[in-house]
Amino acid sequence: RRHPGGGRMSRTERDSAELVELGRSVVERARGAGADVAEASAHSGSHLSVKVRMRDPELVEEAGSRALGLRVMVGQRVASTYTSDLSEAGRTLLIEDAIELAKLSEPDEFAGPPDPSELSAPSDWTDLDTFDDAIGAIRAEEALERALVGEQAAFDWDPRITNSEGASFTRARGASELVTSGGFAGGDTGTYASIVVTPVADDEGGKKRRGYHWAASRHYETLEASRAVGEEAARRTVAQLGARKLKTQELPVVFDKDAARSILGLFAGCVLGGSIWRKSSYLVDRVGSKVASDLVTIVDDPFLLRGPGSRAFDGEGLLSRRNLVVQGGELRTFLLDTYSARKLGLRSTASASRSPSGGISASTSNLRLEPGPMSREALIAGTPHGLYVTGMMGFGFNSVTGDFSRGASGFLIENGELGHPVSEVTISLNLDQLLQRIDAVADDVDHRTSIASPTFRVSSMTLAGA
Repeated sequence: RRHPGGGRMSRTERDSAELVELGRSVVERARGAGADVAEASAHSGSHLSVKVRMRDPELVEEAGSRALGLRVMVGQRVASTYTSDLSEAGRTLLIEDAIELAKLSEPDEFAGPPDPSELSAPSDWTDLDTFDDAIGAIRAEEALERALVGEQAAFDWDPRITNSEGASFTRARGASELVTSGGFAGGDTGTYASIVVTPVADDEGGKKRRGYHWAASRHYETLEASRAVGEEAARRTVAQLGARKLKTQELPVVFDKDAARSILGLFAGCVLGGSIWRKSSYLVDRVGSKVASDLVTIVDDPFLLRGPGSRAFDGEGLLSRRNLVVQGGELRTFLLDTYSARKLGLRSTASASRSPSGGISASTSNLRLEPGPMSREALIAGTPHGLYVTGMMGFGFNSVTGDFSRGASGFLIENGELGHPVSEVTISLNLDQLLQRIDAVADDVDHRTSIASPTFRVSSMTLAGA
């Protein structure tokens, strides 16, 4: 990520060099203005978003941005500020505001930067291949063509696709640099491209069935073809035609990998340090205890090549590490930044994430439920009767108690095969019990997003329907 010298610098290398100099200047000035600790995070990026609907362009939006976040400490008092005005006057105001806010804040005995001995250096970092020049070079015309091809593929796939909520294509590139008065200076670059197609089909009784499919990648060459995305979106939409309710019952529930990812996301929020010290998680004091079935192993892996959440170091400059969160159903660790670790009397797991404004909290990197030995098809075939969930609606989750209840749609499983589509039902079970009742895990995990799970089956849940 650093220019080796002797040649012409690329645009990304120039951006990084400018950002690190900006960060160093602001840190020095903040220290001179009275900050005991100063940490500057500088960002530069660009994005392009296009949308088409019913074969016509509807939106083309392209923008670039540069921004600066500053976190300062005056004694044990902390404040964060943010600006997109990088002029001399803008930087001066940023520093003055940060110092003033810190002096007005309440002291916090747990506040403070990491110990300098914990900070990483460039020689420690791994190249995670998160940047692709080809994505930054995508023009609006090409993006529109990708979206149009995707939507048209959905229309061509089945005549019952009569409408569309559109197709979108987005690409983004960015660079960021972190400079701290503790001696850390490091940067990161990344790119990302995605396409989503959302067809609509007419169903009985005037109902509209909407489905979608999407693809995303950090590298353009591995982004799924637009036509394939559109065809899969159409298949998923048409498969919902004729959906009906089921009677209220207890039954096994199979979560497809997208729905399973949503479940894992709920769990992720409950293992973050902030949730633990605030006691807003049902997992408080549960390290070393059983929180899932023996089949469940959950890993937070920042070293995944081209991963959406990959990072060589965390938001405080600590060297990233692979954290085994759950092993064979046993909770092994929470995910902690320096502050939450101090609050809990523990050590940071290098899980800090820094917001654009400079604030810090614990976060996941690439969190995944490890795949099992069987295919998705084999898992379904081994389910005599159940519900296959492909979509969930609503926000029925209480992180303090673990109580979970969501609207769901999908398919009835009969004799090991997918039967008629199902909609307008509610599934519920405490998340602690849900994870402990997982009795089969498939092998179909993918990493389109930073939280990923394969298809899995829960042995029994309550379904509320007709």
